Amino acid sequence: MIHDLFRILIALHITTGAIGAISFWIPVLGRKGGASHRRWGKIFTRVLLATGIFAIGISLLTLIDPYTTHPQLVGQFDTDFIRGIFGWMMLFLGTLTINLTWYGWLCVRHKQDRSAMREWRNLALQPLLILAALNCALQGLSINQFLMVAISFVGFATAFTNLWFLYKPKAGPKDWLKEHLKALVGSGISVYTAFMAFGSIRIFPALALNPIMWAIPLTTGVSIIIWHWWKLDGGYRYYVGLVARIFRKTSASGT
Repeated sequence: MIHDLFRILIALHITTGAIGAISFWIPVLGRKGGASHRRWGKIFTRVLLATGIFAIGISLLTLIDPYTTHPQLVGQFDTDFIRGIFGWMMLFLGTLTINLTWYGWLCVRHKQDRSAMREWRNLALQPLLILAALNCALQGLSINQFLMVAISFVGFATAFTNLWFLYKPKAGPKDWLKEHLKALVGSGISVYTAFMAFGSIRIFPALALNPIMWAIPLTTGVSIIIWHWWKLDGGYRYYVGLVARIFRKTSASGT
């Protein structure tokens, strides 16, 4: 029964994840704010929430019975390793995906109204992500898999920056848009990370923990976020102006 349910969840997870991986690029590369952007953004949000939920189901079944859910790994890895990588880390990544997707959706839905963003699900997801990240790090230490420790910092950074935006005294006019970009591009990173890292375990098991398989989607996603933030700030003109203002203040204080 566990094996059959696991296979169903894997199929659903791959299907929704594949749709999310494709639909991710349409809002990222297309014209912002248009009908296509909004339509595909909704599709991306819905399938990513489903992908995260299926990932949590997969992780829980792995924790219950690691060898039944991963028979191809019998004789290659012990149960502690399988529970750590495909159970606890998958649980963390599923929680991270849901957190980023829901938070990013609320940012664009409510924009300047941060009080509306502080609804119970969004607030509950922040401590849940912190706990999932902490558990991932501790489980990684227990089986000497420091990749689990390293990836947990993404969860800590996500939850704490989310809470900072939700409760900081005053938000800038474009802060909601920056948070929206950060969150939904982060969701896209999680999809590609899962395909490149966890997907490779079935073909080349050693590649699942290769840092390059994790670094490629992370570097790509962070670059997309920085690029769009840079454009939102006015590109090079903003930073030239910022340097000029700092220089004027420094000169004034020197005189």
